[in-house]
Amino acid sequence: MSFQHENGKIVFQDVDIVIPRGKITAIMGPSGTGKTTLLRLIGGQLAPTKGEVKVAGEIIHELSHTRLYQLRKRMGMLFQQGGLFTHMNVYQNVAFPLREHTNLSESMIHSLVLMKLQMVGLRGAAQLMPNELSGGMARRVALARAIALDPDLIMYDEPFTGQDPISMGVLVKLVKTLNQSLNITSIIVSHDVQETMRIADYVYVIVNKKVLGHGTPDAIAKDNSRQMQQFIQGLPDGPVPFDYPATPLVEDFLQGVET
Repeated sequence: MSFQHENGKIVFQDVDIVIPRGKITAIMGPSGTGKTTLLRLIGGQLAPTKGEVKVAGEIIHELSHTRLYQLRKRMGMLFQQGGLFTHMNVYQNVAFPLREHTNLSESMIHSLVLMKLQMVGLRGAAQLMPNELSGGMARRVALARAIALDPDLIMYDEPFTGQDPISMGVLVKLVKTLNQSLNITSIIVSHDVQETMRIADYVYVIVNKKVLGHGTPDAIAKDNSRQMQQFIQGLPDGPVPFDYPATPLVEDFLQGVET
């Protein structure tokens, strides 16, 4: 699969990724490599320039609007910033997809919302507003909303970014526990190496528009390529240089100086 923006920028070139059912698959890479764009391709918001994106055996960018809408009900999404509705309390945020996509009674919705909040440890916060939540709590509420419809697939867009160590530990445990208890297929897009490698069953690393490597976390950690090790170890310089391309230093300093 390849994808090119309307502005001509190539984001992916001949990328081949297979997401195993019921497992946690991590898509990792430096910032700006198009990881979030990949989630939009899976969700049908974007269409590949070449190749195809299949979800549940269907080529998603060839589906009708109605069929795509139905398939999206089987997907959950944890947005990078949580994406909670600020004018709704915690309970209403989690209830929203149930009210939007089902004909369930309010009593059934009430039970389901409390169940989902219990799963993320926040049943007692049901009546709080988003501005009363910590960053970690807001992310957990967003996760409860993402699993409200019992999706087959859940996508996490940078779930650990900006979290303190305790909140991050809670989120890591939740992702793993929910994947196992609900038998969900999980895709984690992240550049947080250590946290993601702890829970992933399989890892793809994307660099420079292509898949640099893929395998189990142990296999990725043992990959001896300089580019992979630079990313895994967070080295400041290497195949991805510290310095942004520029004219020679002497030319810049002497520019405009009369000789």
